[in-house]
Amino acid sequence: FFVKKGWEFVIVSSGAIAAGKSKLGLKELPKTIPYQQAAAAAGQSHLMWAYEKSFKRNGLKVAQVLLTHEDLGHRHRYINARNTLQILLENSVVPIVNENDTVSVEEIKFGDNDILSAFAADLVKAHLLIILTDIDGFFTADPRRIKDATLIPLVKDITSSLEAMAEKSSTRLGTGGMKTKLEAARKVALSGVPTVIANGRERDIIKRLLRGEELGTLFLPGVTKLKGKKPWIAQHRRPRGYIIIDGGARNALVNNGKSLLPSGITRVEGEFQAGDLVACLDGEGVEIARG
Repeated sequence: FFVKKGWEFVIVSSGAIAAGKSKLGLKELPKTIPYQQAAAAAGQSHLMWAYEKSFKRNGLKVAQVLLTHEDLGHRHRYINARNTLQILLENSVVPIVNENDTVSVEEIKFGDNDILSAFAADLVKAHLLIILTDIDGFFTADPRRIKDATLIPLVKDITSSLEAMAEKSSTRLGTGGMKTKLEAARKVALSGVPTVIANGRERDIIKRLLRGEELGTLFLPGVTKLKGKKPWIAQHRRPRGYIIIDGGARNALVNNGKSLLPSGITRVEGEFQAGDLVACLDGEGVEIARG
């Protein structure tokens, strides 16, 4: 209904490893990285076929887009991915985005599909990120284990106390937990995008959310909105190199909003080229800026 009304959606999907489990004759999810990657390879076609059949019943077309952090970490590849998604949306094709599990070890280990959704939201300049899980939103503790855990319906700022709550909460779906969902909400907030964490098992959950029902937890974006390249610089977590600076340069960057001059650099670590992401560290090794 919403697509036919002109709304555009990008779906970030998990499930390739689970879908490929039976093809490998496994009774449970694989534990080793090679088996997880093999299961992902076997399950990708099954997962996409499920999306193809479901969307075709509603007269919609889908396309598979496999990404890695390596793709998004290179500015040119990031722009290529953004162009691909934009063209698909312009042609009324719903992109199904997934981490390329067959080559990406980190996603399997850390459950980064939540983080991938934040990057996807930035890629298409989304107006809303919806993260579906197996509980009703963000709670003060895991509601499956703590009876008096309460739902937090609105979050205006992600504080250290919220992060502590996320550390103690988990989810049975996918490979991530509430911690990565909180991190995803923080990342898209930098671009001025709100996030909703809600229960994907609720009937018509997306339709109800988009119609304005107060479900799950709504994370509001901050007052300051980063524009242009800045969200990409802030979100990407793997600098290509490190520039160590002195106290004067630190003061110029942090307190005066000035640019970094060569005279303030004490040493450089790593190898990088123009267009690569670098982090600026102070004399104690603390990251204080990126560029």
